[in-house]
Amino acid sequence: QVQLVESGGGLVQPGGSLRLSCAASGFTFSASGMSWVRQAPGKGLEWVSTINYDGTITKYADSVKGRFTISRDNAKNTLYLQMNNVKPEDTAVYYCRIPVDGSRGQGTRVTVSS
Repeated sequence: QVQLVESGGGLVQPGGSLRLSCAASGFTFSASGMSWVRQAPGKGLEWVSTINYDGTITKYADSVKGRFTISRDNAKNTLYLQMNNVKPEDTAVYYCRIPVDGSRGQGTRVTVSS
């Protein structure tokens, strides 16, 4: 079955960097577009970024554009989110998701605070 396991979250100071990873299994990762979404405390899910199956097309929410970079390694069945110049409003649980069916992992928590 589909399994998505996020990792890499933690506590980071404003202006710092963090790289999230999502290990995928149970489906043909190399043929699937993938997304990152997040959920801030007390708020709903927010789309962050999407990448197509081979990494040639990426899209970002305006709130993260220019600061976050989505990428993938199809040989390792892994999705990444490089987060630079983080802000307190980036505090959330981050999930990787398969857009076509909504499957997502358990999430990894990112807290941006000094």
